Amino acid sequence: MNAYPAPPLSSRRRFLAQSLIGGVGLGLGLSRRLYAQDVLAGRRKLGVALIGLGGYSTGQLGPALRETRFCELRGVVTGDPHGKGRRWARDYGFPESSIYDYDTMHRIADNPDIDIVYSVTPPGLHERDVLAGAASGKHVICEKPMATSVAECDRMIAACEEAGVRLSMGYRLHFHPYHQRVKALAAEAAWGGPIAMQGGFGYRMGTGYDWRVNKALAGGGQLPNTGIYVIQSALMAKGGEMPMAVTASEPPKTRPEYFSEVEETINWTFEWADGSKLEGTSSGVEGSNHFAATAANQALRLQPAFSYDRLRMELDGETLASMDGFNQQAHQMDAFAAAILTDGEDIVPAAMGRRDMVLIDAIYRASASGQAVAL
Repeated sequence: MNAYPAPPLSSRRRFLAQSLIGGVGLGLGLSRRLYAQDVLAGRRKLGVALIGLGGYSTGQLGPALRETRFCELRGVVTGDPHGKGRRWARDYGFPESSIYDYDTMHRIADNPDIDIVYSVTPPGLHERDVLAGAASGKHVICEKPMATSVAECDRMIAACEEAGVRLSMGYRLHFHPYHQRVKALAAEAAWGGPIAMQGGFGYRMGTGYDWRVNKALAGGGQLPNTGIYVIQSALMAKGGEMPMAVTASEPPKTRPEYFSEVEETINWTFEWADGSKLEGTSSGVEGSNHFAATAANQALRLQPAFSYDRLRMELDGETLASMDGFNQQAHQMDAFAAAILTDGEDIVPAAMGRRDMVLIDAIYRASASGQAVAL
């Protein structure tokens, strides 16, 4: 994907189409070439099935699949197939035979209309979903965080490799032009020295039931839910280079009865060998949504930095043109479809999801021990 602000959608589609045409001719069989040409010509799209119809599927992924160029919604997996499932089938125009529940989702293997399954359930269920998708011979997208442990990530990656299917992460922000600009600064060695970074993402959670405070389902508190975005931004700025050490701490809880299983707020520091540093925070009681990075030659600030839309970016004191209406999820899913069709690179692969779980685990260990954790 282009590291600079994306061109208008029509130009973007021409660019993706040209990229696909170029890639399709390189070593792929005739059937694959014809298949890709059918997608490019609009005669068909790759079929996606969403596993889990909660708020993110309803508010973001479903609507994004109405905008995608190369894929469309062709099925769902839900705990309420007769109610919610039928409403989705009616609203999105796929047959009721493509509605599954969690006990029958293995039957997706027999559905030729579905090419990709997208796990949008809580992290503690991602391994189940990914293994089911791999066993069905379908490519898989896994929402963040990838899992609740690195060991789960390893099993998910191994299952998809053994099945010969692709496993991608639902890392939408990598496709936004502002965050691509952060990555470009690293690729161009434009920082001019160590980078001082600060980032935070959090919000005040309610008082009702939320799986995000259930450790078995969430794997932790807001660190894997919102803090993971801060982690990703820092790694973008560093060109993917891992920090060498992590320190972390949790302030006293103000709502211990609600956050009884997971952290309420956590602060952490990443340090790199060249002197770069990130001061990060995530919280379930305090609002924040920013990322800033300053070095000898460059200074930037994103605020809001991690929202679904209406992000704002300042680069060296200049406010960049707004990108309001840019659908991160549509771009994310189209890019994965393009990678499948061309045997091309996935810029948000499962290895990146595993990397972030390594870092989340290190933050928790550093907080629990009060000692720096080396990486």
